[in-house]
Amino acid sequence: MRAVITVLGKDKVGILAKVTTTCADANANVLEVNQSILQEFFAMVMLIDISKMNCELDALKENLTNNVAEMTIHVMHEDIFNSMHRI
Repeated sequence: MRAVITVLGKDKVGILAKVTTTCADANANVLEVNQSILQEFFAMVMLIDISKMNCELDALKENLTNNVAEMTIHVMHEDIFNSMHRI
């Protein structure tokens, strides 16, 4: 099972570190990361493996939101993501 994490906001030092540390604490393995800095804005999409996670997906989202409070973060199960983007 996989999930998609998106992170958006003003760029600052440590965003990637905070997100990946929070994922590691939940035993969620980072599979792919795509990030860009657009002038002063940070944008990242991350694909994670949640099959061995030690918490629920909602708990991971809450922890990410608390640990990286200055950013807008969305966490979505892969099945929901695929359903939303199916034509």
